[in-house]
Amino acid sequence: MRPGFVLGIDFGGTKIALATATPDGRTLRRARLETRGREGAPAVVRRALGAARRLITETDASAGADGGGGSEHGVHGAGLLAAGVSTFGVVRGDRVVLAPNVPGWEDLPLPALLREGLGTPLLSLDNDVNAATAAELRWGRLAGVGTGVYVNVGTGLGAGIVADGRVVRGANGAAGEIGYALRSPAEPGYAAGRAPLEEYASGGGLARRGSALLGRDTPAEDLFGIRGDPRVDRLLDGALDALATAVANLAIALDPERVVLGGGMAAEPALPSRISATLAAAVPFPPVVEAGRFASDAALVGALALAVDALRA
Repeated sequence: MRPGFVLGIDFGGTKIALATATPDGRTLRRARLETRGREGAPAVVRRALGAARRLITETDASAGADGGGGSEHGVHGAGLLAAGVSTFGVVRGDRVVLAPNVPGWEDLPLPALLREGLGTPLLSLDNDVNAATAAELRWGRLAGVGTGVYVNVGTGLGAGIVADGRVVRGANGAAGEIGYALRSPAEPGYAAGRAPLEEYASGGGLARRGSALLGRDTPAEDLFGIRGDPRVDRLLDGALDALATAVANLAIALDPERVVLGGGMAAEPALPSRISATLAAAVPFPPVVEAGRFASDAALVGALALAVDALRA
C-alpha cells in the first residue's frame, strides 16, 4: 500500500462533509460543516478549505501518535496523496455549471482554488451523483460490473452511467441528468428553466406537490406513510411509474448488468419493486435492481473514490 492518505470533500446543498481515508478506502477521520443560508461561494470555499486543512493536520498527527508509522490505520508516515471533490451541479472543464443553490458557484475556478488551497496537484472533481456512482463502482454494488446504472432519487434526481467499468461523464459532463427528461413532448423543459421529471418524481418534487395537495408541509417520506388517501395514492403511483419508465428506458438504451438505487427514496420498498416490475415487462434483458451500499454518505465516499482513482491514474 502506498504511504499516506486521501481526502474527500462533498459540497452539498445544506452541508459540507469531509473525510480522510487510506488508499484502500478505510475512513480515518470525518468532519462536517453546515452551510449558512444563501452564503456566497467564496465564503463556502474558504470554510471548506479551512476545515480540510485541519482534518489533514489531525490525520497527520494521529499517524505521528503511532510513532510515525500509523500502523493502526495503515497510514504509514501519512501525508496527503490526493483529493477528491463531489459537488452539486455539472462539472465542465474548470467550472461548475447548472448550480443555482450557492450564489457565484458557477463563476468560481473551483478545481484551481482547491488545488492551490490544499497544496496537491492530484485533485479529481465531479458532480455528486457521478461521485456516488464511483463509490458503488469501487467499493459497493457496482464493483466488478462492466455496464451499470446508478439512480439517485433524493431531493433531486440523477443517474450515473458505468460503461467498460468506468463512470461515463459525457461530452459536457452532463451524462445521466435524467431530471431534465421530458414526460411529454409539449411540456416546458430545460430551455424554460424547468427539470420536468425531477419536479414530478424526485423527493423534493413529491414534497412540493404533496404539500400543495394536502395544504400542509409534507415531506416525501411522510406521503408514503399515508397510503390509502386516494389523492396521495394517485400522486405516488404517478411518480413511481414515471421513475420506473425512465429507468426502463435507460436500461433499454444501455443494456446494464445492474441498476443500483440510492438517495432517500431508495429506502421506500415501493420504488425498487415498481422499477423491477417495469424492467421485467419492458426490457429485453432486465438487469438486477439493488439498493446501494452507501446511503446518507454516498457522495462523500464517492469523493474519496475519486481521490483514489486520481492516485491510481
